[in-house]
Amino acid sequence: MKRGRIVRIGAALLFLPLLPGATNAPLLVPDVSQHDVEIRASFTGAELLLFGAIVYPGGRVPTEPADIVVVLKGPSQPITMREKQKIAGIWINADSMQFRSAPAFYAIASSRPLQQLVDERTAAIYELGLANLQLSPSSVSDSAEIDRFSRGLNDLKARNGLYLEAPGSVEITNGVLYRARLPLSARVTTGTYTAETFLIQKGHVVAAAVRDVEVRKSGFERFFGQAARRHAIAYGLTAIVMAVVMGLGAGYVARRI
Repeated sequence: MKRGRIVRIGAALLFLPLLPGATNAPLLVPDVSQHDVEIRASFTGAELLLFGAIVYPGGRVPTEPADIVVVLKGPSQPITMREKQKIAGIWINADSMQFRSAPAFYAIASSRPLQQLVDERTAAIYELGLANLQLSPSSVSDSAEIDRFSRGLNDLKARNGLYLEAPGSVEITNGVLYRARLPLSARVTTGTYTAETFLIQKGHVVAAAVRDVEVRKSGFERFFGQAARRHAIAYGLTAIVMAVVMGLGAGYVARRI
């Protein structure tokens, strides 16, 4: 943790109780260990530390301290899930469903299991947990079919390290300081990610805070990515020419050997 971040949190702890309305409910002072994550050719993933403090009215920690839930979420993107069936010994695509707003990455950690913190309605409102993601299916289907494809999406993303749940992994010290470590898969996409922190008391979300995390390419990866976006046609033609040249070169070497 950098010294500057410690100073900022300490200053907030001193002055927040003096602000108007600060005595009404606890407040959150959150931060993230990295606000910028660079993806290079050697990128094998990262680990983000979400940490901060809980400021209680009057500085008094209640007998039953609040709980913390942290969520690291990637940009939403449309995705089509296809179900395969084996017919006459051949696997073919059968049913499919498109989701309009599936997060590219989703990781959640909590101080206790979610079912001990909030009811199903509250969890659904704040999208706490994989089962409560609002994926926005584009087709009108029965709930059983939507649930089946949603579970398939969650399972696929989890196997690729893009979706995960870590109940009980948020550490709270003296009822005031909290921290949680969430892994960022090497397969993450670029974009603006949100690190959300929820403060929960007696089954209710009493405070929330958001910090942004930028995931971007750097070096040659960034150059090629920008070229592909800005000059799509030229980039495609160049890729084709390079593939042809490399193929001819490989054929020539093979003949010489």
